[in-house]
Amino acid sequence: MGPRGMGGPDLRSWSSEAGGQPSWLKGRGEDQAGTWVGVGPPLAHPPLAKPILSPPPPVCSMLTFLSCLRLILPGPFKNCLGTGALEGAVRAPTPPFSCPPLLRPLPAADSAEALDAWVRVSPLLGWGICHNSRGGNSGFPGPELPVPARARWAPGGPHSHSSQAEPSVPCPWGLGTPSFLFLDGTPAPKPGHQDFPRLPAQEPSADGLWLNMALPAPGPAPCSLLGLFLFQLLLSTTTTMTTAGSGGQGPIPRVKYQAGDRRRALGFFHQKGLQDFDTLLLSGDGGTLYVGAREAILALNIQDPEVPRLKNMIHWPASDGKKSECARKTPNREVVETQCFNFIRVLVSLNDTHLYACGTFAFSPACTFLELQDSFLLPISEDKVVEGKGQSPFSPAHKHTAVLVDGTLYSGTMNNFLGNQPVLMRTLGSQPVLKTDTFLCWLHSDASFVAAIPSTQVVYFFFEETASEFDFFEKLHTSRVAQVCKNDVGGEKLLQKKWTTFLKAQLLCAQPGQLPFNIIRHAVLLPADPPAAARVLAVFTSQWQVGGTKSSAVCAFSLRDIEWVFKGTYKELNKETSRWTTYRGPSITPRPGSCSVGPSSDKALTFIKDHYLMDGQVVGVPLLVKSGVEYTQLAVETAQDLEGRSHLVLYLGTATGALHKAVVSEDSSAHLVEEIQLFPRQEPVRNLQLVPAQDAVFVGSSAGVWRVPRANCSVYESCVDCILARDPHCAWHLESQMCRFLSAPSLNTWKQDMKRGNPGWACTNGPMGRSHRPQSRPQIIKEVLAVPNSILELPCPRLSALASYHWSHGAATIQETPSTVYNGSLLLMPRDGVGGLYQCMATENGFSYPVVSYWVDSQDQPLALDPELTGIPRERVQVPLTRVSGRAALADQRSYWPHFLVVTILLALVLSGALIVLLASPLGALRARGKVQGCEMLPPREKAPLSREQHLQPPKEQRTSASDVDADNNHLGPEVA
Repeated sequence: MGPRGMGGPDLRSWSSEAGGQPSWLKGRGEDQAGTWVGVGPPLAHPPLAKPILSPPPPVCSMLTFLSCLRLILPGPFKNCLGTGALEGAVRAPTPPFSCPPLLRPLPAADSAEALDAWVRVSPLLGWGICHNSRGGNSGFPGPELPVPARARWAPGGPHSHSSQAEPSVPCPWGLGTPSFLFLDGTPAPKPGHQDFPRLPAQEPSADGLWLNMALPAPGPAPCSLLGLFLFQLLLSTTTTMTTAGSGGQGPIPRVKYQAGDRRRALGFFHQKGLQDFDTLLLSGDGGTLYVGAREAILALNIQDPEVPRLKNMIHWPASDGKKSECARKTPNREVVETQCFNFIRVLVSLNDTHLYACGTFAFSPACTFLELQDSFLLPISEDKVVEGKGQSPFSPAHKHTAVLVDGTLYSGTMNNFLGNQPVLMRTLGSQPVLKTDTFLCWLHSDASFVAAIPSTQVVYFFFEETASEFDFFEKLHTSRVAQVCKNDVGGEKLLQKKWTTFLKAQLLCAQPGQLPFNIIRHAVLLPADPPAAARVLAVFTSQWQVGGTKSSAVCAFSLRDIEWVFKGTYKELNKETSRWTTYRGPSITPRPGSCSVGPSSDKALTFIKDHYLMDGQVVGVPLLVKSGVEYTQLAVETAQDLEGRSHLVLYLGTATGALHKAVVSEDSSAHLVEEIQLFPRQEPVRNLQLVPAQDAVFVGSSAGVWRVPRANCSVYESCVDCILARDPHCAWHLESQMCRFLSAPSLNTWKQDMKRGNPGWACTNGPMGRSHRPQSRPQIIKEVLAVPNSILELPCPRLSALASYHWSHGAATIQETPSTVYNGSLLLMPRDGVGGLYQCMATENGFSYPVVSYWVDSQDQPLALDPELTGIPRERVQVPLTRVSGRAALADQRSYWPHFLVVTILLALVLSGALIVLLASPLGALRARGKVQGCEMLPPREKAPLSREQHLQPPKEQRTSASDVDADNNHLGPEVA
């Protein structure tokens, strides 16, 4: 049985004791889609995944450490470490990957007692666990587990296996069974295979990831807690190490522009009294942008290449009654002041003359029809306002999505005031109104919708929610794609006015060896020809922070793979164990959830009520992974370079108000062209609208709408800088000698190198090595006049964050010290031999080029111009100048003596204070004891005690009688007595 009904290999023809690989692993065909993990059956995954033949070295290193730890632990704890959260149920045969010798699986021998190494690899977590099932007899540390019972394949059927049960390994103190961690991500070998170990009796036979922490029932379980702690330690350490080893922060933006940087011209529209410009809609002709703001809808003319212009605006505020009702429902004063308004959330185009808009309307959603006249908005009629429940969220903080398909609105939002009742709904049009069934819990109460994308027969909804099919020790989020058929009419007796074709599946965006990006933020469709080859690009973040910083990824999902998963097997909930398992029952015709013509049978409707979750996962291909940033919005287009190759251009909005422009080439390599900080204050980018006809990207924010040109070619002043930028929109124009937006491409008049980024080839007539022949001849020389008793500061602009910079004087390289180079600028003190040519050189992509060139001259002794620099334009400039006098001008290096004195004094004060605090407590105790004991006179002929211990001894008890006390109550000594 192959993956999901496809023709697969016969595992009966292979034995791990043969020492080789099965025939189906050696030659993988295109029809056998999946990820091959070591040796074992194919995964039920689309053909996007890549082979994973070994776990990353950090995992093996951590496991080696844990195995060594078992050597020094007492015997009972070894069982905990061996069978607790780190060692799990494992199924696959011996894999040919390599761990360190301490954990390397030994080859199988000739008996059932031979060493076996098992591995379970989770595609979600991306790493495997080496497992030695023989334990102490192997000669190296390992869990003390019994050898699994073996069973040969039986001719009568694949499910016959040995009934011999394995003895369990108890934890110390007799407090229950140890905890197990099951990392399940692959279809298991069929029970009965000779290398199939016997698993716990109640293990679900699920294919996707599931984590089961089977904690002991009564009382505390120290070994279970120890295993759980070690698993968390392993998880965090492995993630940090693998992330560091896989490229660290990811691609770095080559050029960064701060807010207000004049090098990046931006257009900004704002309107006094308005805020929250969240919803954007482009008109059919591409010349008008409709904007939904708080209690207003605007029409902007975006044909102006500088700033969007207001055409007209209509107000649509929430009524006073609704605002008062909102204030009564919400005790939170801040919510009343900020959210009891009408926030426009849905804005779609019905036709050339009408729009359809929905808003929160002070937590009472409402919708209306807007009439257009020459792209101008006409006032709203009260009789056209209808209830918007199920189409718009109640709160502006709730995420939502909506798409208009053939006059029908498909929306995903929250359906109640509390925000815990998500719904997928169909309204408008001629078809009946349908929605998801809340009672059947098709959606988790925290579902968050981000996109709706129509296809040929279905509409896909993308969202994230808490996963109910995973048993995890913390709240585990997962990303989903759900489908509903366009021709769904609901049920007649069952599921009346409810979806009968609702299905959902898990989206998987992960890199091998790293934690998954399990929270989807936005998704867009990338069309293709043919339409079946279209892809969905989505932005993901992770609920786990590596190194204390957020990370994001862009993954691509094929529509074919999504359709394939929805045609696969289902999951079902085992009512007895409350766990999700793979449905193995008989098939139903017509298939439940399919877009078949005609009403579905009662049997199919009963089935779909409980089998709405698919067993397979839609595996995406990571296109871009970036640490230290949280992406919130995405816009995408394709661009062709000068040689006709296509590149994906991604415009990514961040949670801090920045816009990234990324380029993904055909070989899946990605680089960031630029980063633009849009907002003066950090706030998330709320919406992106790409308008290629206007050569701009429009960004919605709380304060207004920004117009960002797609490219900034003019900032690259030289051919070298233009080529190194590797922007598919920019190329070097030979006639004008400028970097310009690529139009009417011709190899005779344009120069570009997207594949290599080699200026030595593109900026010369013939090929030139990158680092062997640096371009040392400057394009312009800036003349600087040296002034006696002063310090010259020669600035070096940082054109690229990917380049390394150094200064040179003539043919010699200047050794950079804090006294010579400060923040990239060269500090120069005029004296003999300091004149001449100074160049700031940059090295990027193996190519060196001058960024800026200065000719420093003296008034007293002018230097003759170098003949090699003849013909280069010269420009007299003024540089920052610091005048000094006396010996200060001759100082070659900065003095740190004042800093040393300050640090020394502070250190002495801190140590003195600490010493006083330490001595204060004992001295106080001595004083207290002295007051209690008093100071008695020493008897005659008795010397003072020599030691502190003798002095602190308690006084000897003296017995007195009434005869020893006089009338004045004075004690009479022995002499008186």
